[in-house]
Amino acid sequence: MFKRISVQDAKAFLDNNTGQFVDIRDEAAFNAGHIKGSTSIGQHNLQAFIDQADLDAPLLVCCYHGMSSQSAAQFLHEKGFDDVYSIDGGFEAWGNHFPESVNSLS
Repeated sequence: MFKRISVQDAKAFLDNNTGQFVDIRDEAAFNAGHIKGSTSIGQHNLQAFIDQADLDAPLLVCCYHGMSSQSAAQFLHEKGFDDVYSIDGGFEAWGNHFPESVNSLS
């Protein structure tokens, strides 16, 4: 079972370089802005990500508002990740609390 995590606690993971961050939003949204250090995953690279990821390291899942990440987190837990978190409030809440840790590729 996945767990839910606040953006503040998720930021502590990022600050301590523990865990893996994945962003399940579409590529255009990811390119417009994303959490620094996060990886964009979708249908095009999901299996490759699972095959290469550390299944024992904490995995934090981000979406737009924290809703879709819950089902994605459950799915990833079922695929073998032991410690999976859905970030409450998603990228929107993260950007409101920690704009300095948002990166843009464009």
